[in-house]
Formats: sequence, C-alpha cells, structure tokens
Amino acid sequence: MHRDLPDAKCLLSGDEVRAWEGPPRLRRVHFMLRWYAKIRNSSAGSDHMAEAGGFEPESERVTRRLREEILDGVRVPGDRLVERELADELGVSRVPVREALRALVTEGLVTPRPRSWAVVREFTASDIADLNEVRAAFESLTFRLATQRRTRDGLKRLRGVLDDELMAARAGDAVRARRAAADFHEVVTLLAANELLVELERPLRSRMRWLLGQHGDLMAVAEQHEGLYAAIADRDVARVERLVAEHLAAGRRTAMAHRQGHSDAATRT
Repeated sequence: MHRDLPDAKCLLSGDEVRAWEGPPRLRRVHFMLRWYAKIRNSSAGSDHMAEAGGFEPESERVTRRLREEILDGVRVPGDRLVERELADELGVSRVPVREALRALVTEGLVTPRPRSWAVVREFTASDIADLNEVRAAFESLTFRLATQRRTRDGLKRLRGVLDDELMAARAGDAVRARRAAADFHEVVTLLAANELLVELERPLRSRMRWLLGQHGDLMAVAEQHEGLYAAIADRDVARVERLVAEHLAAGRRTAMAHRQGHSDAATRT
C-alpha cells in the first residue's frame, strides 16, 4: 500500500471481471481489496508490502528497506543516515540513497541535516499528541464508514490480517504483530470506500504506522482489533464507535508510556 492504485481491471481475473458489475462504490472497494491482497500476499520478509511483481526502481527499494527498518525499530531515533555509508551497506550508488532520504523526510520519518546525511526522526511528546489528534478524527470516521459499507470480500481480507496479528502476538513476534496491526487499520480504510479518505491517509501513512507500533502489549492490541472486527461484521455502528474510542484512548496511553520507557532507558545508558 505504498503506491497509488493502478488501473482497475489489469489485476482482475476473468471471474473477477464478471463480478465487476454492480454499484460503483462496491466496484471500487472490490478492486482496492483485490489490489491490496495481491501486494500483501506477494511479499515476504523484508519485502513486506512491496509491489506485486514487476520492476521496482532502486530508489523505491532503498526507500522501502529504510522505511521498514525505521518502523521495525532496527534504526532507532537519532541514528545517523549517511549517504555514503548507506550506499556501501546496501550495495547501491549514492543517487537512490539520496532519493530515498528525501522521500523519508517527506513521509516524516527522517530529519535532514546539512550536506549528505540525515537522522531517524525522534518524535517529541508534542508530535505524538498531534498524531493522536489526527488519528482520532480520521479513525472515528473511517471505522464508522467501514461498518456501514463493508463487503463480504472486505471482511475476509480483514479477518486474514487479524488472524496474522493474533498468531504473531501469541508467538511473541513483535515485528510481525505490529505490522499486521497497522495493516488492519489500512484495510479498514479501504472498507470505508471513500477515495478521498485514502488520498488523505496516504501522506500520513508512515507516521501512522510508526504511531501504531508504539505499544508493548501485543495481545491486548490484537484483542481490541478482534472486538472491532466483530462489530464491523455485525454492522453495529454504536458498538464500533464505543470500541474505537476505547482503542484510541488505550493507544494514547501506551504510546506515551512506550516513549517514556525508551527515554528512561536512554538516560540510564
């Protein structure tokens, strides 16, 4: 989901093209979910969420690699990102590294420094508060629309992501569980069937995925998502609104606690 949607029928099979008949909004939802599934299912390991098949430009590959390392905590806030060093490490020229760093600055994950280096962004308490305010407004609408407009195929996709999250949480696989948790929210955005919401979410996606990864209780988040899934499946708008409010409040508490824990650890070292 790191790229714009491609032209519609190019990714559909014969049966899916025949299923294309129907209300325009449902056609868009069906296509976006099929596109998302093809991307997600085609990826593995460090290629998580990479574009399905075809050629991937070097700069996009480097951007994806660095983005995932930042979101997964491999590169931590304050880490230096020097063009020459990254080019040697990744086995590429400095040009795609430079383009990748520019892209990550735009996404809000990297802070530029003079000349040819940058650092992984350190989100302040104010940054986190801003993100939580935007998330609250966005997700309150997104989950409500998804509950009203969800489709059978959409529920199937959401269930698959939720099952991945639950399995990873039970196994203690933090990276996989947090990735799946963020994927859950992105699939809900697709279920809302509002193209403008998808466009508005896109430039914030990396920062939101970072925010959604700021928790330590993997099972608690997965269980919250399981409750939200059940309410969406039941088309119970009132229950979804209540659960979203609880989910957002828990997210605010855990994000600040997670940040405080990292700050305390940094102080001790």
